Amino acid sequence: MWRIVLGINKHLTLAIPVMMGAGFVYGIFFPADGLKMAIVPLTFLMVYPMMVTLKIRKVLEGGDSKAQILTQLLNFGIVPFLAWGMGRIFFADHPYMALGLLLAGLVPTSGMTISWTGFARGNVEAAVKMTVIGLTLGSFATPFYVQALMGASISVDFALVVRQIAFIVFLPMVAGFLTQTALIRACGQPRFQKDIAPKFPGLSTIGVLGIVFVAIALKARTLAEAPEMLGLILMPLVLIYGINFGISTLVGRYFLPRNDAIALIYGSVMRNLSIALAIAINAFGPQGAQAALVVAMAYIVQVQSAAWYVRFTDRILGPAPVSPSLGLKA
Repeated sequence: MWRIVLGINKHLTLAIPVMMGAGFVYGIFFPADGLKMAIVPLTFLMVYPMMVTLKIRKVLEGGDSKAQILTQLLNFGIVPFLAWGMGRIFFADHPYMALGLLLAGLVPTSGMTISWTGFARGNVEAAVKMTVIGLTLGSFATPFYVQALMGASISVDFALVVRQIAFIVFLPMVAGFLTQTALIRACGQPRFQKDIAPKFPGLSTIGVLGIVFVAIALKARTLAEAPEMLGLILMPLVLIYGINFGISTLVGRYFLPRNDAIALIYGSVMRNLSIALAIAINAFGPQGAQAALVVAMAYIVQVQSAAWYVRFTDRILGPAPVSPSLGLKA
């Protein structure tokens, strides 16, 4: 069982398009409204496991303040407004799709931020802190950004969005922290890190795939009637991620050493699409399915772009530094 889950996690670039296709087929041939009952349990399954492995104490450690500050300036001063601007350009007549773009740009750092930083041989410890800080700040800031930027275009129930974020983020965060504490006490820190913690991201992936399936199934007949909508959605997403990679790369190259720059790039480009998807589908009623469709498509662009950036990291930022004592790449 765990081998299958881990295999899916490693092949997310294929698993998400396959699940989107399955959701589309299901939505065409079967009534999809009943799937809404699965949204709440899938949301919890999506968010809770990554909270169990979140290293909240890392935030208190110093040494990379410059990277942390620059990352959050990008996360909250540029990316949300970039997503909002693209929404105004591409979805002027589809406000809930514009909302989807905004949600996809609001909550920074995914569970894969740390993994991608490691794959590119960047500063993993800095990426851990960026993940915790970005997730916490983004969860608090999201209702205010949605109200301020989208309140004139759509009906935003501010209190409902706050309640949903409390349910989607902070309740699982507390439950995850308590679970992590209990497991470490029972098994010890080394065993938890080696044997137990690596299993949780796979559970989160199952939740992600389930929500993607539901989001596509709910909009399948709409997509069948207007297939050009997929291209319309992909275009602004590709632009957002391309511009974001470009800006973060320039900031990283000119202001930070290579390893911190890599953490900054993945800490600002990767967005927590799981939480964005959960907010879209839980907080905005039937219309939220349009926003969820945009977020679901963002998974494809985010995972593919992150994988390609790893491949070209050494060309863009230079090779990883060599440890003088070991003669190995740090």
